[in-house]
Amino acid sequence: MANARREPHEVAADADPPPGVRLKTDVVVIGAGQAGLSAAYHLKRLGVPAVRGFVVLDQSPSPGGAWQFRWPSLTLSTVNRIHDLPGMSFAGVAPTNASEVQAAVAVPEYFAAYERRFELPVYRPVHVTVVCDRGDRLVVEADRFSVSARGIINAIGTWETPYIPDYPGAELFRGRQLHTKEYRTADEFRGQHVVIVGGGISAIQLLDEISRVTTTTWVTRRPPEFRSGPFDEEAGRAAVKLVEERVRRGLPPLSVVSVTGLPVTPRVEAMRARGVLKRLPMFSDIVADGVRWADGTVMRADVILWCTGFRSALDHLAPLSLREPDGGIVMTGRLATQVARDPRVHLVGYGPSASTIGANRAGSAAATELMTFLTGAAGS
Repeated sequence: MANARREPHEVAADADPPPGVRLKTDVVVIGAGQAGLSAAYHLKRLGVPAVRGFVVLDQSPSPGGAWQFRWPSLTLSTVNRIHDLPGMSFAGVAPTNASEVQAAVAVPEYFAAYERRFELPVYRPVHVTVVCDRGDRLVVEADRFSVSARGIINAIGTWETPYIPDYPGAELFRGRQLHTKEYRTADEFRGQHVVIVGGGISAIQLLDEISRVTTTTWVTRRPPEFRSGPFDEEAGRAAVKLVEERVRRGLPPLSVVSVTGLPVTPRVEAMRARGVLKRLPMFSDIVADGVRWADGTVMRADVILWCTGFRSALDHLAPLSLREPDGGIVMTGRLATQVARDPRVHLVGYGPSASTIGANRAGSAAATELMTFLTGAAGS
């Protein structure tokens, strides 16, 4: 007779769970970046008790979300923008010479101070492997322990799932290929020709840096759209609406730059003056010593830097069957954070909430809507 499967002993969440234990709480927030911390803040504001009412699981070794892994040359003067978390200003934590401080240092310090100030119950490092449906509860399996909860706010974001498109001949390339996530410094490319692929803000930033120390070629799939003038509140709402409409229909989210355009900053103007912004259309395949276009033109390259973005990290949610037959996820709720197939699950940092300011608003909406749903479910 086969042995019956034994479930882990389930206990109320405490400050230091031993390995192998299954904690029991109401809500699990997965991820402690901008979106996760915003959601945790709003759960506390709603009166949900820390630890026994909700916990935050973060796979990073320390506070800071994806910011702690950004390249060293990304300073507070070159980053697109740092948005305040709800209830605490970034300016109150940033050093006086903030413009020259690495974003990978300043933002994690801010996040750490934020966690302390609001006493957020963040467990780290905890790597979530899978989430399963157990009827009236969801079980979040992780490497150190598991958590039983009534609802989930998934806020992992995209940093862990870099995207590199599949191009013919990639395996034949004798040079180096890397993604934005792996970039550290332009100096390592001195004396080499670098092909930079991508039309987003990160591609522009790295093109600027690398072109100062060596030769570069900039390649994009679509002609880049530069936006002059300020990106005001009305333009921001319009951009968010475009992305929101897609996810409400279950379509994959658009990239941020596809709806906002590239801002024309003084650095961009300087790049134009240096002749760096001479964009070429996407090549058709990769050869041993470079890239080749459909007309047979070949360009020698030592390095291909893929600034081709990221995809939402959702594989751990696969057992919940949240996707539609065509692969999309239909989102609902006030800010399109709630999964239509399972209202117990909210995705923040996904679709219209992928930006830092969008993540703040989404954290509030997700916390409020999830607790309203769980309260109603408990009373039914």
